[in-house]
Amino acid sequence: MSNKIIFTNEAPAPIGPYSQAVLAGNTLYVSGQIALDAETGELINENITEETHAVMKNLEAVLRTAGFTFGDIVKCSIFIKNMDEFGTINEAYGQYFKSNPPARETVEVSKLPKNVNVEISCIAVK
Repeated sequence: MSNKIIFTNEAPAPIGPYSQAVLAGNTLYVSGQIALDAETGELINENITEETHAVMKNLEAVLRTAGFTFGDIVKCSIFIKNMDEFGTINEAYGQYFKSNPPARETVEVSKLPKNVNVEISCIAVK
C-alpha cells in the first residue's frame, strides 16, 4: 500500500517537516491544525470560540481535499493551553459533530506552535 500526501492551499501550509495529511489506504491522518488564515498566514485568535472555528475550518479544508467529511472522522486529538477554556472549545467543536461524534482526547499542554490556544488533529476512515 502506498501513501498519498494530501495538500490544499485552502488550509495553512505546514510550518515544519510534515504534511497536512497522509492518506494510507482508506484512512486519512490529518496533522494538527491551528487557527492560521490560509491566505494571509495571520492568526485568527480574537477569542477562543473564533479560534476553534478557524481550526475546524482548516481541518474541513484538508478533509474535503482528500474526499472526506467530518462524518468520516473516527478520532480527534485536542491540545489546549488552558483547561479552563475546555467548555467553550467543546461547544464550538461540537457544532461540527451533531450526531455520532468521534472518539477524542483533550489534553492541556504548556505551549503550542505560534503560541495558539488550541490545536486539533484527526483520523478519518472511509
